[in-house]
Amino acid sequence: MTIIKVENARLSFPDLFEAKQFEGAGPFSYRAAFLMPEGQTVYTQQPDKSWKKTTMEKVIAAVAAEAWKAKADAILKTLQGNPQKMCWYDGNLKEYDGYADNFVLSASRGQDKGRPVIKDRDASPLSEKDGKPYAGCYVNGTVEIWAQDNKFGKGIRATLRGVQFLKDGDAFSAGTPLNEDELGAIDTPETEDDIA
Repeated sequence: MTIIKVENARLSFPDLFEAKQFEGAGPFSYRAAFLMPEGQTVYTQQPDKSWKKTTMEKVIAAVAAEAWKAKADAILKTLQGNPQKMCWYDGNLKEYDGYADNFVLSASRGQDKGRPVIKDRDASPLSEKDGKPYAGCYVNGTVEIWAQDNKFGKGIRATLRGVQFLKDGDAFSAGTPLNEDELGAIDTPETEDDIA
């Protein structure tokens, strides 16, 4: 297992404050997808808690080699291009806002593990009422990359650890955050004709 940090990634499909089921089925989990160029630098946490520059390709190769030894390359080839088995995949495989020409790091965290840490730029905690982070904004994030090898098969997975709001971005089709002044007081209609 390897803890990594991504910086300046676009956030997609965030279920950060409330655990939800995937498409209404299965276990309740917190989720996030981080969109970034394929070769973007990521950082691995070292034993002394410092961070070392690397790439997702190298992280995945190292995690696979640790789990599957000499068979790692062959197993990775069977997982490539399958978002159901690989947490890092080509965004062009999906037709969602922002995915084209990016790679996707898809991470989840089971409800039983507790909510991921959600922070603002200044490292203060965020809550759902703050309206951020939201789909389309830019974030930093930490995830744990690990190899799955059990009765459900083999895969490379990412456990969501934390998300830090970095900056605003164009919100994806799920909508934009609500501004306090968008909905003001409404005068009470005097007659039914005034409602229309």
